Amino acid sequence: MFTGRIFPLKDVFLWTRRDIYKFVLIAGIPVVLYSLFDLKFLHLPWLPIALVGTAVAFIIGFKNNASYDRLWEARKIWGGIVNNSRSLGIMVNDFINNEHATDKLPDEELREIRERIIKRHVAWMTAHRYGLRQPKPWEMFMKNRSNAEYSERHPVPESRQSFEDAVQDLISKDELQELADKTNKATQLLAIQSRDLREIKQRGLIWEFSYLEIEKLYVEFYTLQGKNERIKNFPYPRQFATLNFLFVWIFILLLPIGLVGEFDAMGDKLLATVASIDAAWAQSVFKAVAKHFVWLTIPFSVIISWVFHTMERVGEVSENPFEGTANDVPITSISRGIEIDLLEMIGSKNIPKPIPVEHMIQM
Repeated sequence: MFTGRIFPLKDVFLWTRRDIYKFVLIAGIPVVLYSLFDLKFLHLPWLPIALVGTAVAFIIGFKNNASYDRLWEARKIWGGIVNNSRSLGIMVNDFINNEHATDKLPDEELREIRERIIKRHVAWMTAHRYGLRQPKPWEMFMKNRSNAEYSERHPVPESRQSFEDAVQDLISKDELQELADKTNKATQLLAIQSRDLREIKQRGLIWEFSYLEIEKLYVEFYTLQGKNERIKNFPYPRQFATLNFLFVWIFILLLPIGLVGEFDAMGDKLLATVASIDAAWAQSVFKAVAKHFVWLTIPFSVIISWVFHTMERVGEVSENPFEGTANDVPITSISRGIEIDLLEMIGSKNIPKPIPVEHMIQM
């Protein structure tokens, strides 16, 4: 997620530069035919095109609202993971002790048990975010060349390291082997957590009611995981996305054909006022400007097309909030923040550093 106050304009233009090239070409062809080849029939009334533009604006607004709702819901879900993870930390730290144990354990062994549970929880978050980073067929971000270039410049951490390498210091080799053939590794890690907690209860290292409270947290983690997976596995309806894309391009293609007649008429009106100007040099300047006024169709058409198309692209890249773009939920940074909090709670000596913010982008 972008963390700066204002998104750098140079990055915006770099991201959309290929689209701008297309808009210049689309706007230039009808103007050249109209002006240089005298094909004056190549224009349409502006009113119907304006109506199409109004409809497209409503559609883009609807899509962007829906995309932002998906993004904000994902952020709230991860907020729930943050809060419940901290609750798990204090419960593990305070509930696992020798108070009800038959065979008392040294403090060092109790600390190791707490650390094992906390690290396995970090492994669950790791497995969950790796699952959320997996590409889906309907995720369109990487199918755009500019987006692919962005991903090469700012790759997500999950693309630089395998899941096995990421969790090798968090869980045992036996547990890693147990996960090897599992489809949903995050789900299985919570099951392992519950199994381990039950064994700890049977040893009397945790009071029965305290055990039930932690089990409730595991159920809540399943709920939060399922909510994230619902967003990940249920795309923004393709009929809306496809029609929105088509409507935007219909408007972009019609736009210069409507503007060319409008700017030509404005040039004629300007030419009609030249006679009222006394200075000869001013008359010549105004005549030259009025004669070529129709060429202003190109920059104005490019600007309007860029605004509509860029807004459509913003909605497109925001509709799937776990792809790792500058507009997405920074689940890697959130997970690392939780990991630091939990390890500090149990007094661990190996505290990782926060994920650095690169180019004002938080992953």
